[in-house]
Amino acid sequence: MRDRIAEAMKRALKSGDKQRLATLRLMMAAIKDREIALQMEGKGAGLTEGDTLQVLQKMVKQRRDSAEAYEKGGRPELVAQERAEIAVIEEFLPRQMREADVREAVSQAVQEVGAKSIKDMGPVMAELRKRYAGQMDFAKASALLRELLK
Repeated sequence: MRDRIAEAMKRALKSGDKQRLATLRLMMAAIKDREIALQMEGKGAGLTEGDTLQVLQKMVKQRRDSAEAYEKGGRPELVAQERAEIAVIEEFLPRQMREADVREAVSQAVQEVGAKSIKDMGPVMAELRKRYAGQMDFAKASALLRELLK
């Protein structure tokens, strides 16, 4: 993943795309920060692909939240900037599952785990995270799961 981002940085630098280059640099910095944090905690020397995906997903979520706040505040130029950054970051994330696919995956996980009530959410979510890391919005999956286990 890092190599792909570094290569994209080179291309953005050569093409003079300052906005894209800035976003790619932010991505690399966030990944490096997470790697340093893990080293400080004594949890290894490098990030796994899953760790890197989590960092990028967090960046997307932060930008969506910011865009929403800017929209409410009447700042369309900042909304456009946040959305442009989201588009760049999402290029490096696996394709997200459609809502119908998420619904099906949640139902299947409920059956496989044998979940009967809301108390069984933890094991179901753990199974979904294991199978669909980076492909699924787990906040939406959690909401669907609550709906199913009422």
